[in-house]
Amino acid sequence: MSSTSSDVVAEPAPSAPVPPRALPNGLAAFLVFLSSGAVLVLETVSLRLVGPYVGVTLQVTSSVIGMALGAIAYGAWMGGWLADRRDPRSLLAPALVLAGIATAVTLPVVRYAGEALRGGAASAVLLLTALAVLLPAALLAGVTPLVVKLQLADLRRTGQVVGRLSGIGTLGGITATLATGFVLVAALPSTVIVLALAGVLGMTGLVLGAYLRRQSGTALPGPARAKAALAVLGLAAAGLSAVAPNPCDVETAYHCARVEVDEQWPEGRTLYLNSAEHSYVDLAEPTHLKYAYTQWIGLVADVARPAKQRMDALHLGGGGFTMPRYLAATRPGSDNLVFEIDGGLVDLDRRELGVRTGPQLHARVGDARVLLGAEPTDSRDFIVGDAFGHLVVPWHLATREMAADIRRVLRPDGIYVQNVIDYPPDRFIRAELATVAAEFRHVALIAPPGAIAGQHGANFLIVASDAPLPLADVPARLRLLPEPATLLDGAELSAFVGDALVLTDDYAPVDQLLATA
Repeated sequence: MSSTSSDVVAEPAPSAPVPPRALPNGLAAFLVFLSSGAVLVLETVSLRLVGPYVGVTLQVTSSVIGMALGAIAYGAWMGGWLADRRDPRSLLAPALVLAGIATAVTLPVVRYAGEALRGGAASAVLLLTALAVLLPAALLAGVTPLVVKLQLADLRRTGQVVGRLSGIGTLGGITATLATGFVLVAALPSTVIVLALAGVLGMTGLVLGAYLRRQSGTALPGPARAKAALAVLGLAAAGLSAVAPNPCDVETAYHCARVEVDEQWPEGRTLYLNSAEHSYVDLAEPTHLKYAYTQWIGLVADVARPAKQRMDALHLGGGGFTMPRYLAATRPGSDNLVFEIDGGLVDLDRRELGVRTGPQLHARVGDARVLLGAEPTDSRDFIVGDAFGHLVVPWHLATREMAADIRRVLRPDGIYVQNVIDYPPDRFIRAELATVAAEFRHVALIAPPGAIAGQHGANFLIVASDAPLPLADVPARLRLLPEPATLLDGAELSAFVGDALVLTDDYAPVDQLLATA
């Protein structure tokens, strides 16, 4: 029997895979906005998490930004790769849940690791910032390409979809940066911010998973045991966060601060800011100066004016208010004005360090450079520069323009003293001396002999005035102090400074000068 054309059965052509159904536009926008914003919250708060262990320097800030950008790059790359191989609807909820867990785990990881990585070594900075940012930010960065893949159902609208979602992600980052910097950090401890963010991400992931399951039967992938493991991991992260060592008694907008009682003297208090020992205060005796550099400042004040003569003093940086209290106690009737950028620190000083503001002691909250510009010309006898960001003088307080404004505010015979910390090869203190000398006619330096010789790091005290400095009695008085110190001026000081750079508002690489060779 011969076959005919009617006996041939044509097989149906294979159908093209049905692309995953797009998310509602509002939901897609929300997910991109949330995930992008969460990355910036993490980036901002990470500076607060790592600061107590490695400081808040330009290198630390650069490391946090670099790690966040690296996480965004690799997370977006991986998210796009997965979006082309799996249904993005099945990945979105797990990505958010895992990002929430990773965010919660950040707290105990950074705090336990930070105890082992204390210090400013570059390797410690890079490792600690990576632990703080990398994993949760990468998971969050993967959300946007997953959402974009789902929304690209019509190739004719590719540019519009990608442009809109990219813009929404950028707005999320901007909103999160401003909200965190202006509101969250000022209102809440870092622990609360991180755990709240972890909770928001985790709950969003769970709610999204339930929504997608109802819509299309897609749920969190994996067996029930995997989901239970995720839940246990999340609870464990929260538990570890609760018991992880917290280096702060009080977290202000600028500092992780704590106050410790002196074991040898019950009235003694030591103030720590971002892990650095910052100030010592004797609640019973304000004239007790423990640290060598405070003794040097007190000595200069004592030789600048006759004993007990009132003095109009301005303090750039408050810290524990050690020197303002000293001048108020030794010179009745003096006017001590303190510029302190951290209002939370001023409140802590009032609560725990015995600071009492009044006719002889005023505190003004704000940036010293900005506040100084509003001070009257020739209005102060004595200006103390003692402002630090961790162990670094903020660059804008170390420039020639700043020194010129200090000179303007000082009376013709007034004296400026500036506390500086540096380490061999002492590039910053030399540059700062050159900078101050570019504005003041007379400059001297007080420091330990070993530090001047480049043998170790230390505090250095710059002394400057337009009038000849009253230095005749200083060497003899320095010999009476517990710790050895040397006075340099004239040719010896010029030889020490050499051809050091004069710092200006246009070029002041303070952090780089402080880096040890």
